[in-house]
Amino acid sequence: MNDIMHRTKEQLTEDARLELAGLTKPLSPKQRLAIPAQEMPAQDPVVRRGNMQEVALGYSEEQARLEAERCLHCPAKPCIKGCPVGIEIPAFIQEIAKGDFKAAIGIIRQSSLLPAVCGRVCPQETQCQAPCTVGKALKSVDKAVSIGRLERFVADWERENGLMQPPAVKPATGKKVGIVGSGPASITVAADVRREGHEVTVFEAFHRPGGVLLYGIPEFRLPKAIVDQEVNSLKSMGVEVKTDFVIGRTRKLTDLLEKDGYDALFIGTGAGLPKFMNIEGENLVGVFSANEYLTRANLMKGYDPRAATPVFPSRKVAVLGGGNVAMDAARSALRLGAEEVHLLYRRTEVEMPARVEEVAHAKEEGVIFHLLQSPKRILSDERGWVSGMEVLHYELGEPDSSGRRRPVEIKGSEFEMDVDTVIVAIGNEPNPLVRQTTPGLETSKWGTLIVDDSGKTSLDRIFAGGDIVLGAATVILAMGEGRRAAASINKLLAEK
Repeated sequence: MNDIMHRTKEQLTEDARLELAGLTKPLSPKQRLAIPAQEMPAQDPVVRRGNMQEVALGYSEEQARLEAERCLHCPAKPCIKGCPVGIEIPAFIQEIAKGDFKAAIGIIRQSSLLPAVCGRVCPQETQCQAPCTVGKALKSVDKAVSIGRLERFVADWERENGLMQPPAVKPATGKKVGIVGSGPASITVAADVRREGHEVTVFEAFHRPGGVLLYGIPEFRLPKAIVDQEVNSLKSMGVEVKTDFVIGRTRKLTDLLEKDGYDALFIGTGAGLPKFMNIEGENLVGVFSANEYLTRANLMKGYDPRAATPVFPSRKVAVLGGGNVAMDAARSALRLGAEEVHLLYRRTEVEMPARVEEVAHAKEEGVIFHLLQSPKRILSDERGWVSGMEVLHYELGEPDSSGRRRPVEIKGSEFEMDVDTVIVAIGNEPNPLVRQTTPGLETSKWGTLIVDDSGKTSLDRIFAGGDIVLGAATVILAMGEGRRAAASINKLLAEK
């Protein structure tokens, strides 16, 4: 494990308090650029790898106000252009600097329904923070204004002070809208459509609503109480949620329109079908998709030995992949008692799609990284259980279609790695059930639904958004898709 100096929240707060006290207003741009970027307080790595509690502890009031003072309030507002839902970012940051947190969260909620979620899990460094003038002036996106952390701060402040209020609902229109799935895109559509007075029913295949927010993201990154609170907000608006309801099995999509009287439908079923490497040994006992592993841990509490489906006990775990899901799986495996967790990725750390923060947290907690390596086959013992892997070394060749340099195997570089569990985290694609049971629903060669600029599918009155359209994407991008589709649905119903 990395030998790092851990600073407590109290220490970071005291530093921020002293910095704030030393500021002389009005601040010049040069003075704002000199304010140090605020570190996110976190649990000690040695402690947190043994619990499921949230790693990041959130800014203190002093840290939030000091970080907000770093904003230059540029006339061009480039950060807003980087936000998929167009939050008025400089305006809410200015309210934080003044200490008016109620006004700040009010500005955010005009555009975003899930600020506590987005502030935790969205990759702001590639979205709103990427074009930040402060980051560009200091020549590092890591030194941009921490927009996501500020968003989380005011969302948590609102929740902790009991000030969350569901959006107002207009008088009933008599129109019915069905929403398939209950992830971030669906939550956004449900709220926006319900606000207009339409009757809304959400159909969820699992026994609890929340979609990928619930089953895919670990508790230590996104506490489930926050997801539950957002779903409960929908219910308080009058949205009906039907769980254990599998569209395509329990009921066909077209039946909702033709037999059940729904005026419009939204499909937000995500991309939950795992991809595999198609190598020898992937069918052995002890090989999991990251989806299954995380769902068992997150939704079914598999970390509890008393659970109905406890997680497979592991000694040495190999996680294959370099994205956020791979980091989630590796860090979960540590918390589930593995002695060692090894993460294998065919490229270098520079090409890893995971957030820099998640990679850093994984390293701090003791995940062992094997870069430019990938398994050729998974080895079996006499029982048909995983006993190890035959691993190849790689080098980077010419760039591929994604712009990243292609990994090229080094012949004769095979070696054996001792592991008893393998978690495959190389990506997901949409479950084919909806398209297989809905004639005329057009899809791409990747299995994603094809929609027009309004979010409408090839079938009348059926819209879609989120990962089922984009492939695996971010929470805020899914919300942006949902907002677009909801506006189209509301327009359609207003014209009927």
